[in-house]
Amino acid sequence: MIPVAFLETNARWLLCGALLMFWSSFGQTFFIGLFAGDIQAEFGLSHGEFGTIYMIGTIASAVTMIWLGATVDRHPPARIASLVIIGLAVTCFLMSVASSALVLVLVIYGLRLFGQGMMTQVAMTSVGRWFAANRGRAVAVATLGYEVGVAILPATVVLSSALIGWRQTWAVGALLLLAVAMPTLRMLFAVERTPAAMQSEIDVSAVPVRDWTRREVIVDPVFWLINLGMLGPPFIGTSIMFHQIHLVDTKGWGLGLFAASYPVFAATTVIMALVLGWAIDRFGATRMLPAFLLPMAIGLIVLTEIDSWIAIPVFMVLFGANSAFMSTLNGSLWPGIYGTRNLGAIRSVVVALMVFSSALGPGCVGLLIDQGVTLDLQFEVMAVYCIAISGLLLFVSRHVHARSIRSAAIV
Repeated sequence: MIPVAFLETNARWLLCGALLMFWSSFGQTFFIGLFAGDIQAEFGLSHGEFGTIYMIGTIASAVTMIWLGATVDRHPPARIASLVIIGLAVTCFLMSVASSALVLVLVIYGLRLFGQGMMTQVAMTSVGRWFAANRGRAVAVATLGYEVGVAILPATVVLSSALIGWRQTWAVGALLLLAVAMPTLRMLFAVERTPAAMQSEIDVSAVPVRDWTRREVIVDPVFWLINLGMLGPPFIGTSIMFHQIHLVDTKGWGLGLFAASYPVFAATTVIMALVLGWAIDRFGATRMLPAFLLPMAIGLIVLTEIDSWIAIPVFMVLFGANSAFMSTLNGSLWPGIYGTRNLGAIRSVVVALMVFSSALGPGCVGLLIDQGVTLDLQFEVMAVYCIAISGLLLFVSRHVHARSIRSAAIV
């Protein structure tokens, strides 16, 4: 699906995006959730209490992202990436020495801001600007870094925590960010993608896209209708990953078995991302909108209806398909609809909304668990939501396509 010549010519910049996505793992919920049991035991927190702390820290990071995310429009990505790595490393170290719930809120804020928020913001904004005709493929390759993290880090964390302790595992993470991530990315960013190289990325067959301002985007109803769908997976996926220990306990599966299935998720995401990257470049990102929530809906039904361990790999395949949809769409959709000149500012709002959604998930689900509402019932409601929004996005997709054609005719 991806020409070898394209990979060879653009290896440096594709690797930049992929490594940023990999190192964002330290601030992603699948990673933090692996320590939920240890953290709750250490600080004496219930599911709802830890979920609330997670929600507060994540919401605060979402608010910060609205301002901080726009800096990628004004400063070189190499400079922003270096500062983000330092911030994430400091936060990882703070997690290793945190001694109170108050410090824990600050740590969650930093992990979510620098990891999930800014690291992915720099990666996707840079790739979105660097590529046009092959944007879908480029985004798919860059997101492979995240999938590698999902594939190898859960089992690594379980082993490391058993050998050296959960706090020491976070300290090692801080060291790796400074000693490995920082110098590698600085070396890759040292060479700018030249205008000559970018010239080959001009898509002469594409409908011309006007560069919208962030203010224009915020008042566009289409933006909010699309986000009704885009914000579902962060809420749902974060809830599942954050409460994975409670999930496996109620199902009788065991955390080791669940963690060992992450490579299934990662492999599915890689394969689907490459296919979808080609499909987006061929047919357009907006045409994929109506379908991207359906794998998540089916996966939730599987978790609800099947108690056997076989539900784990089946769910991971469906969850991986949805993740591939999300990563490729989120990197390709917005520049395709709103242009690239103010992409950083626009994406800062998108990322802030996604971070906010991912904050609500663990907190709301945790509080409902404390009130006796089962995960099965919550998953059923989430599945209904995904199916309903898929129907809405069918009409949104058609409207966006028609609007782009009218806009091109005026231009």
